[in-house]
Amino acid sequence: MILAAGQGKRMRPLTDNLPKPLLKAGKHALIEYQIFNLARAGFMDIVINHAYLGTMIEEALGNGDQYGVRIHYSPETLVLETAGGIVNAMHLLTNPQQTMPFLVVNGDIYCEFDYAPLRATLDTMQTQAKQRLAHLILVDNPAHHPEGDFFLQHEYVTSVGTKKLTFSGIGLYQSQIFHTVAPGEAAKLAPLLRQAMQNNQVTGEYFSGRWIDVGTPERLQQLDNHLKVQAQS
Repeated sequence: MILAAGQGKRMRPLTDNLPKPLLKAGKHALIEYQIFNLARAGFMDIVINHAYLGTMIEEALGNGDQYGVRIHYSPETLVLETAGGIVNAMHLLTNPQQTMPFLVVNGDIYCEFDYAPLRATLDTMQTQAKQRLAHLILVDNPAHHPEGDFFLQHEYVTSVGTKKLTFSGIGLYQSQIFHTVAPGEAAKLAPLLRQAMQNNQVTGEYFSGRWIDVGTPERLQQLDNHLKVQAQS
């Protein structure tokens, strides 16, 4: 699943008439880089939620044929936050007969992380449904978020430790972690993760490569410059 329902208020005026995931850096829209990476790693069924100017996302991406994937949409009329948006799309992500863990990525990040190894992690999580509710990718704290989010102690993500890292917006989840969130209810993800951390049910890994939270026009320009230099080299 690609999360693409945010309003991108910090991106104004760029997002006055365009949803943030469709802002371009280099030759492509931000959300397209996620689609390319997912397709390259073998994730062929992709769910995208949207709210603000969401029809523009559907018109731009279509059913996914142009990317070699199948795109399904989960429109939202209310701001449901991250956990609420995932629950709203749960019927597209899994089914009651065979609940499977799934990958969720933010649509407004640029990351050169290889998603392919996560397929094996998903398989492992499938056999550890109760013991392992989430698996997070953590990165170094960027300048705009120096306080970080969580700690990585061996393979476990925790709320206490020695060196705090930032959650990248890339995570694997079991549907059970969302069992307290009702469909249509707005809910944040972090409290659910912290609750699971208390029971050692969240694992993680560290990624040291390029990751950019494209949250401001300045960071969008930074990414655009990087991609143009990369294309010329």
